[in-house]
Amino acid sequence: MDTSKEIMYDQNSILIVAMLFLLILLANEAGYRLGHYHQSRTDDDVKNHTNTIQAGTLGLLALILGFTFNMALQRYNSRSQAVIQESSAISTALLRTDLLPQPYDSITHALLRNYISLRLAVSNTGHAGFQEQHVLSDETEKLQKMLWIIAVRAAEVDPRPVTTGYFIDALNSMIDAHGERNALLQLHVPEVILFLLFIVFIMSGSLMGYASGLGRRRTTIPTMMMTFLISLVVFIIIDLDRPQRGIIKVNQESMLQLQRE
Repeated sequence: MDTSKEIMYDQNSILIVAMLFLLILLANEAGYRLGHYHQSRTDDDVKNHTNTIQAGTLGLLALILGFTFNMALQRYNSRSQAVIQESSAISTALLRTDLLPQPYDSITHALLRNYISLRLAVSNTGHAGFQEQHVLSDETEKLQKMLWIIAVRAAEVDPRPVTTGYFIDALNSMIDAHGERNALLQLHVPEVILFLLFIVFIMSGSLMGYASGLGRRRTTIPTMMMTFLISLVVFIIIDLDRPQRGIIKVNQESMLQLQRE
């Protein structure tokens, strides 16, 4: 997914949630004034019908919210699993360097240690450091090419499949794991779903205000609390959807443990 074509991805998540909070409150106020204007012109049947529509809208809101949250959580879990798979692939390649003939065994082992440091550096670089990410990505690809060239040279010296062949298989799996992890980093919740979610939020706020305006008393505190909780859940969804910034980040413990070992 090309994040450069998205509107909200480059915006601050706190700013997005704050704007949503204000828009819901404004819609609630507009709905309340409209409902208060029609209060004397409506009967109990209209009020009951309005409450039924409000309940249905809130049910739709809960459905879309749960669907979007589950989508963001699945992507977060996939990124976490990709880190574990990549660290496992690198670990296998490290172990199989002992199968290579000298001096390729020690050379590849040193290069793989540098490779781990590069992968951790990419993970610790935030979205704002785009230029740094680009440089680290280029260095990673160059290191992959160097490892592949050394593996080919080692195969010329020792062409046996149970020695050099095993290392080449592990190296190929490591490169595939790198590509899969990078692809998952670019996978986000479609922005159209977020826009749909925001529209339903704002409409729900206006309906709650309208229903409150038709009554005799206004429920201000419960409305504010519900609006705040909605905005909080939206913040968590957006934060889960941004793997390289925010509060919730993908756990790199498996890669750190590999580096320590």
